[in-house]
Order: sequence, then C-alpha cells, then structure tokens
Amino acid sequence: MSDASPVDEKRMRLRFAGTCRVCGIDIPARTPALYERSTRTVRCLAHDERHDVPAVDGPLDVGTPGASARREFERRRDGRERRLRARYPRIGGFLLAVSDEPQSTAAWNTGALGEERLGSTLNELASDRLRILHDRRIPGSRANIDHLAVTPTGIYVIDAKKHAGRPRLKVEGGVLRPRVEKLVVGSRDCTRLVDGVLKQVDVVRGVVGDDVAVHAVLCFVEADWPLIGGSFATRGVSVLWPRKLYPLLAADGSMTLDAVERTHRDLAAALRPA
Repeated sequence: MSDASPVDEKRMRLRFAGTCRVCGIDIPARTPALYERSTRTVRCLAHDERHDVPAVDGPLDVGTPGASARREFERRRDGRERRLRARYPRIGGFLLAVSDEPQSTAAWNTGALGEERLGSTLNELASDRLRILHDRRIPGSRANIDHLAVTPTGIYVIDAKKHAGRPRLKVEGGVLRPRVEKLVVGSRDCTRLVDGVLKQVDVVRGVVGDDVAVHAVLCFVEADWPLIGGSFATRGVSVLWPRKLYPLLAADGSMTLDAVERTHRDLAAALRPA
C-alpha cells in the first residue's frame, strides 16, 4: 500500500501510458489511476482499493471460471461469421462449416477450456478452509487473474494453461555466464508465462500487503506430464498439474479461518470479476 498522503495524490485519467510504481504493471493512457505529485509517479487503483472500495457484505461473487476468455472467443468467432456472411452472402455458411477458426481465435477457446476445467474442480473443493475466486480483473489493465485460492497457508495465484507438450525447466549458463532459467513446453519457449504470473502476484501483494504469504502457480491441465516426478519451480513459481496442486491447497497453515475469510473478502472487493 502507498504511504502517500491523500493531499499528495490525485485520481485521474492518465494522459500518457505509465507503469504502476508498486506492482510494475503497465497502465494504458486514459486509464483511471492515482498520480503522486511529490514523486511524479503513478499507481494502479488496486493499491487504493482497501480504502476506496466498501467491504463486501453478504454472499460474494466468486466469479465464473474462464468467463472473460469465453466471451473473447465468442466475440471473435461471431465477428468472423458476420464478416464472411457479409462478403459471401451465398456461400458464407458453407465456408464457415468447412473452415477452422484462425489460431488467434481458437487460442481463446483453448484457454477458456483450461480455466473452466480447473475452476470446476476448485469449486467442488471449496470450503471454509479453501476459498476461491475466479477470473478477476487487474485494475488498469486488460489482463486478468484466472484463479485465486485463499487457504491457511496463504494465497495461491493460479494461472491455468491448456498446452500440449511436456513442461520442463531449461537452464542455460551458470558457470561463466549468468544462470538463466527458461520454461519450455514441448519445443516452445513459454518463459513469458512465468513473467505473467509473477506480475499477478505483485498485484495481489499490493492488495493484501506483506503479512500474508502469496504463492505463484502455473497449472498445466492437459500437458504431457511423466508418470513419476515432473513438477518443478522456477523463480519462485510452482509449475505443476491439478493433482499436484490440490494437496497444496489442502495443507494446514497458520492462518485462522477468520483470517482466511477476511482475506477472501478483501481480494473480492479489490479485484472484481472480469
């Protein structure tokens, strides 16, 4: 949370793109944010939500797994259908029937499926010891957090991925050159996924502070995992699959049930459904 006084800061729509000084996420131009006059820096609204957003009373909107990805897929699919039917009135329907969706559109469907499948099981496991939020919007950004789990061992920021291939850690350098860790899935360099979930962790820490442990997880729901072993960590991010994740969420920890509920409500208030 910022130590800037209310007099020192101004809530405004940014004239130019900026970067949140707390969590480092990019804030596009014309996005509402907090400008600190003394430091000439900006903060995204996630770092003011505990004061600006009233507590959530009654049942929480825990969100719908994969909702924003599903909407984006349907928007792109429907837009393609309209364009084809307008351009080829007679054979537009036939072209749609015999052609596949572009990869850029199909990827949204794949992502939504991964979030939906993992989210469905998380909902089944939810209890007073395991409280779940899905598809939360990151303030000042078009990005979202797939799943949040609040447990006695802390908060788990879970990024669900439905990628083919085997995830593995590729290490380069380490003796004469700096050590560099890369996340590889099949033959693809997917290190950017690690960067993405770490930014999400920073957003969550901006909401709850440093008193609650925040764990980063990349969960590959249908990857080619080996029968023995397979999971690993890179830069503090656990890379695993659902059956490896669930025991972590069920583990005993030091947070009381009251603290779990309070943290769950704080996150629900600050990070709204996408």
